[in-house]
Amino acid sequence: MNDPIADMLTRIRNSSLRGKSTVFTPASKLRAWVLDVLADEGYIRGYEKTTGADGHPAIEISLKYYDGEPVIRELKRVSKPGRRVYMGVNDIPVVRQGLGVSIVSTPKGVMSDAAARNANVGGEVLCTVF
Repeated sequence: MNDPIADMLTRIRNSSLRGKSTVFTPASKLRAWVLDVLADEGYIRGYEKTTGADGHPAIEISLKYYDGEPVIRELKRVSKPGRRVYMGVNDIPVVRQGLGVSIVSTPKGVMSDAAARNANVGGEVLCTVF
């Protein structure tokens, strides 16, 4: 697997479109940090670290719905292994006039675009969520 973040985002996107309540993904620290931001911003109910069927560490993500529709309408990977996207604090994109969130990996940790602006740090834009 070349891009574990894209794999996790695709699993979340596919499961939410199918109406699943939970989805499993292999565990890693970066995935957990991205899920922390998604949970803090209210896009998922939460997540739990478990052991997968193969005995490897996994993460069980609880998806969130509102009136039967998934809360996450759009989930896009911005920075990819073939083309990394780094932005300064003034260049971090605003998603849908502030209704969405950009998840940024900064020297101070993985955080939302608003938190990165408040901390006055830029970094790698991992994905956008709306």
